[in-house]
Amino acid sequence: MSSNTSVVWGHERLRIVLDVSPDGPVGVRSLSDGGRAEQRPRTTQPLVELLLPGAGRARASHRFSRTAVGVRLLYQGCEQREDGNWRELRIDLRDPESGLEAEVRLRSAEGVSAFQARTRVTNRGQEPVLLMGVTSFAAALAGACPDRAEVVHAESEWLGESRWTREPLRRHVPDLGLAAHGQDGRGLLAVLSSGTWSTGARLPTGGLVDGEQAWLWQIEHNGAWRWEIGERLDAPYVALLGPTDVDHQWQRRLRPGESFTTVPVSVAVSGGGLEGATAALTAHRRAIVRPHPDRERLPVVFNDYMNTLMGDPTTAKLLPLVDAAASVGAEVFCVDAGWYDDGGAWWDSVGEWQPSQTRFPDGIEEVLGRIRERGMVAGLWLEPEVIGVRSPMADKLPAEAFLQRGGVRLVEHGRYHLDLRHPRALAHLDQVVDRLVEDLGVGYFKLDYNIDPGAGTDLDADSAGDGLLEHNRAHLAWLDGLLARHPGLILENCASGAMRMDYALLSRMHLQSTSDQQDFRRYPPVAVAAPMSVLPEQSASWAYPQPDMSDEQVAYALCTGLLGRLYLSGRLDRMRPEQLGRVREAVRVHRELRADLARATPVWPLGLPGWDDAWLALGLRTEAHTYLGVWRREEAAPSVRLELPHLAGRAIDLDVRFPRHLPAWDADWDPRAGALTLVFRGEEPFAARILRLTNHR
Repeated sequence: MSSNTSVVWGHERLRIVLDVSPDGPVGVRSLSDGGRAEQRPRTTQPLVELLLPGAGRARASHRFSRTAVGVRLLYQGCEQREDGNWRELRIDLRDPESGLEAEVRLRSAEGVSAFQARTRVTNRGQEPVLLMGVTSFAAALAGACPDRAEVVHAESEWLGESRWTREPLRRHVPDLGLAAHGQDGRGLLAVLSSGTWSTGARLPTGGLVDGEQAWLWQIEHNGAWRWEIGERLDAPYVALLGPTDVDHQWQRRLRPGESFTTVPVSVAVSGGGLEGATAALTAHRRAIVRPHPDRERLPVVFNDYMNTLMGDPTTAKLLPLVDAAASVGAEVFCVDAGWYDDGGAWWDSVGEWQPSQTRFPDGIEEVLGRIRERGMVAGLWLEPEVIGVRSPMADKLPAEAFLQRGGVRLVEHGRYHLDLRHPRALAHLDQVVDRLVEDLGVGYFKLDYNIDPGAGTDLDADSAGDGLLEHNRAHLAWLDGLLARHPGLILENCASGAMRMDYALLSRMHLQSTSDQQDFRRYPPVAVAAPMSVLPEQSASWAYPQPDMSDEQVAYALCTGLLGRLYLSGRLDRMRPEQLGRVREAVRVHRELRADLARATPVWPLGLPGWDDAWLALGLRTEAHTYLGVWRREEAAPSVRLELPHLAGRAIDLDVRFPRHLPAWDADWDPRAGALTLVFRGEEPFAARILRLTNHR
């Protein structure tokens, strides 16, 4: 629906009003989760921000807000269409001075208060134009008050992933009295990631919360990105981008007739606070993932690495583990790193991916065959994008098949990095995977990624950042081709834990390793925080019980994996029968609840977890049940009060799902407040429980 001054688009759960009058930039006037939006004044934040060296910003700042081209882009028209369950909008813009045209595409799944956006820029002028930054989406967050609003963002690193902060926006954007000056501000909070570890330092998911109104966003790119938020005279604004010149050495030269498309981003909106926006973004993630049988079955995976074989597999070590894993109910068995190693120093010699003859005297086929005989899918660890500097493949492939700077192949931690724009690099990877699938019967790959090559490659590219962007996109195309050839193959996303936990990859791959954290006492905050960034059914947190653990410690370790994809490890082959029985019980409980994983939305009864919090809690909410994981850590108070407002006013049945063999905690339900108080009376410093709360209306 459109008028002379606005375009209204969406469906019953999403409503966007765009200003399209001819005397100013096109922009988002209002964004709401359905119904009739509150009337708001015209926005001054352009929908598209575009930075050129010959135009720059209309007002000097470090922002991607109010660029000179952005304020000049004029509305040319729009088209709304339906494609199955999707509603789509195309907005056409043009800058008469540069000859650039911008096409913004939004799409939203029916019934979901979220949308995906990207921008396509085409040079219709007579001269080349150098792009230095293009937003995928930019908007004023109308209705948000900077004095009340809180910004939500997360730091991340190896072993300490997904550390969320919710803090006042004013901590980053102070009140400067802009109205008295009659000008927009210049300050901002910019969150960014460089290189190919897209989540190695910061997460591409962020948000703004003002009371019950909340917006969440994610940048869906397996490389460099930036999001920023700041204050304008009329409202806070957000700008979402892939790589830029100032942050990532990215420039793209558009010759006449050429086009460039930004990375996709997604935005969710809710009048139900942060958890409402998280539910909307969760539903949206389910709509954008590639269909695959694994998304229905959600098989239990056993991996031999974590605190178990640690990259030293042999036939003698693996066969007892295979039998033990099968006995507790595992459905996939993945042989992790080391299966290709004959010499013991394999880090800088990887790349050919041929099974070791010394580790498997009768061939790795013996182990993979035992896995299949025990009713499990056989899996292998693979780090496909790297070639060790001592690998024979380093000389078999041409230099142009590797990322380069200044004519020199990039080396990081003893590895070269393949450039997947090159056909020889792609052919090598296809040959490796096809051989392992077709000759060895591998049905699962843990795809790891343990180096970051930096800004990119300047070989056959306008800039290092642009070479990296095209490599990133070639990587995604390779994954698409791999799944087209082997549609039943299950792919795990891993990068030194969760250093590449983005929805460019997770829309294609099936589960995400959430950390490399080896200390079972430190893992729970990672697992509890993960559903802010990853679907519960993709969130694979390691559960590695050990024979020398106490009963409470075994339960604690297993609970960490139960409210997600159960991802087992540990020396099951050395456990006593009663300990194996506890693991078998955990697998049974997980199988009972996993059908609900793909429908559940996360809630945090104690708020988003802090790294050192003494009590941690994660809830997964469905229409009939709320599954609740609770972890008590050292020096915690004996009791905790969990806020569950979605159950307020209801009676509930509370059932301890796991562990059942240990003493139940005292529980008191306050239906008026929707609060559950738990009391732990044991002696051990670490304890955890998985509860199921069943609603009674």
